[in-house]
Amino acid sequence: MSALVPALIAGAVVGLALGALGGGGSVLAVPALIYLLGFTPAAATTASLIIVTATSLTALYAHARTGSVRWRAGAPFAAAGLLPAAAAGAAASRLPQPALTAAFAAVAALAALGMLRPGRAADGPAAGEVRLAKAAGTGAGLGALTGLLGVGGGFLAVPALVTVLAFEMQAAVGTSLLVISANSLASLATRGASTAGADWAVIGPFTGAAILGAWDGRRLAAKVTGTLLQRAFAVVLLTVAAFMLVDAVT
Repeated sequence: MSALVPALIAGAVVGLALGALGGGGSVLAVPALIYLLGFTPAAATTASLIIVTATSLTALYAHARTGSVRWRAGAPFAAAGLLPAAAAGAAASRLPQPALTAAFAAVAALAALGMLRPGRAADGPAAGEVRLAKAAGTGAGLGALTGLLGVGGGFLAVPALVTVLAFEMQAAVGTSLLVISANSLASLATRGASTAGADWAVIGPFTGAAILGAWDGRRLAAKVTGTLLQRAFAVVLLTVAAFMLVDAVT
């Protein structure tokens, strides 16, 4: 019972960030599970994958109803990440805990720095031209990241879809949810024993709060400028990354 309130609060914050920014909120799930709820890094990545999968599938359904998911172009991008996600998911439990924490902190810091950079116009190929090799490589890298660290990767998938496949932003956000859902499911499939032993009393409320928080995040995004939200989130993410890195090396 003592973990219920922190789980609900953390889930709401993660969902709020996802709903407001269209990605990146799941990067907060792992540190919240470790430092607020007492999970080990390996258990936190598995729990984060469960949370990310449920939240992404819910959001994917909502975006699909509005027609903002490009299934034909997004499916090969997602497929390229399935095997790397499964392989990385199987390897994650064998890595030393400090190494897993340090790797996550580095990825979180890079994501935060990317959010702080001034926005650039997409310079990808024309709409009818798809750079298949580059798309496959990007999809594979995203899958490996999802499997290893338990993050959805929306903060990487969205810009990749914009620059590599020349998607407009709305389609990139919707299609990224297809990629995230597929990679998360592939990684979870290799963690059968870990998911069987998951603490559902914490994961369930966390996931429910994240899904509800995502709807509030959408409303927040309509009232506050996207740049301000993104910069505020980046500062929080940099702080979390610095704390995790110090914890990993001490």
